[in-house]
Amino acid sequence: MTKERPPYAPEGFIFGEEGAIRMEIVRQIAAMKEFVRKVKNNGATLGLVPTMGFLHEGHLSLMRQAKAACDVVAASIFVNPIQFGAGEDYETYPRDLSRDAAVAEGAGVDVIFAPPVQEMYPRDFISYVEVTDITSRLCGASRPGHFRGVTTVVNKLFNIVQPDQAFFGQKDAQQVAVIKQMVKDLNMNVKIVTGPIMRETDGLAMSSRNIYLTEEERKAALVLSRSLGDVRRRLLAGERDAGLLRVFLQERITAEPLADIDYISICEAGTLKEADIVTGSVLIALAVRFGKTRLIDNLVWEG
Repeated sequence: MTKERPPYAPEGFIFGEEGAIRMEIVRQIAAMKEFVRKVKNNGATLGLVPTMGFLHEGHLSLMRQAKAACDVVAASIFVNPIQFGAGEDYETYPRDLSRDAAVAEGAGVDVIFAPPVQEMYPRDFISYVEVTDITSRLCGASRPGHFRGVTTVVNKLFNIVQPDQAFFGQKDAQQVAVIKQMVKDLNMNVKIVTGPIMRETDGLAMSSRNIYLTEEERKAALVLSRSLGDVRRRLLAGERDAGLLRVFLQERITAEPLADIDYISICEAGTLKEADIVTGSVLIALAVRFGKTRLIDNLVWEG
């Protein structure tokens, strides 16, 4: 039986058994722009979930959130080389587009934009977007140039896809703050939506990099979520001295022999400046290495 075309569906799209458009994978910028043009001309709202692929439940929860809020959902899958520093895991970062496409379609994604590197960064590419100040702290302090790569690629994605809303995970709290600042400063017409951290049943924050962990490192990494839970209990009990809470976190994490602390931060959620006293909205953020794998986790305390 012929299915009725949804009012937002571009011409030429194939329909599945239930009348929904079947997800496509777009590799070229021009083709993605043409898809967006047809969606916009049909008056539909468009949501974007930017990812580097190897999707897990954290990504899928954002895709479902986007599907509930927007008519059409695009997900980008692009391992962005310019946000990786020397000695980082760009070459070995997990990639599996076929697997990602299958699970993204199940989460309601209508189109995947998965460009090759040369499509996003041709040989004559020389332009970058940089947010200053808040990028010099936390992950920015130990990964110089990382956020310039993030803001450049996100800016490009926003220009190509022109989303009404873009969805990011709270696990990358500094990234969310940086992107919100960029959107504000550059007067971009996109709403940034933040989804909660998704965790494994034992509390470990979901991350594509978790596959790097040995069994022993995987068990050791639980110190992150447990430490954040402990500090939350101290806050609930009335502790407000950020210095004492940092010491507590350091002692708690260093008690795990496999943990190598990159940073412990208790900072103002908006500016990411280190706090002396916990008042208002505060971000408690951790970055810790287990073997060669660097993991991040955080807790937002709203008072």
